[in-house]
Amino acid sequence: MKKGTLVKILGSFAALGAAASVAGLGTFATFTSSTSASQSIQSGTVSITLGAAGPANRLTVGASNLVAGDTIQRAVDLVNNGTAGSDNLSAIQLTTTASPSSTLDTDASNGLQMVVDKCSVAWTESAAPYTYTCGGTTSSVLASRAVIGSSLALSNLSSLTTGTTDHLRVTLTLPSAAPNTLQGQSSSISYNFVGTQRAAASK
Repeated sequence: MKKGTLVKILGSFAALGAAASVAGLGTFATFTSSTSASQSIQSGTVSITLGAAGPANRLTVGASNLVAGDTIQRAVDLVNNGTAGSDNLSAIQLTTTASPSSTLDTDASNGLQMVVDKCSVAWTESAAPYTYTCGGTTSSVLASRAVIGSSLALSNLSSLTTGTTDHLRVTLTLPSAAPNTLQGQSSSISYNFVGTQRAAASK
């Protein structure tokens, strides 16, 4: 190989090496800056409960030997004990089901009829068979209707607000026009109260 050609080749390698060195410097020479923040997020709790067994919850107490025209009254406290502070409920609904079931609950016209009222103070209870009087103000929570219903809207409730209690009275009536076909029937009614959170909002 001629000396001049060798010099040109070595010169080319030197130029490539210098270019690589410059490229490498560009890769690692990066200016940076950063900042950060930490945010605490906590969700609320939607919680409604029924009163403890006793005068604050008689819904578990059954009744027997009903005849046409009889009524059954049971008191129950509905308590909003959620931890959502001012984030109150938008609604409370009641769903009733029967198991076992009979014409006492399937006959919407002649079977059991239900009314729910509330008292502004705890109901005054008589000895069994239970009846109740209100020493404060009475208001309607659910107007008279067939005992079985789904997602029934309840009105005039204080327990939409966290930390409050509604003193409810559930009255079941076997209509005076109940026919002989309702004799000897048996049903077990379950009451399910469902509270719905308030509308979503910016926080």
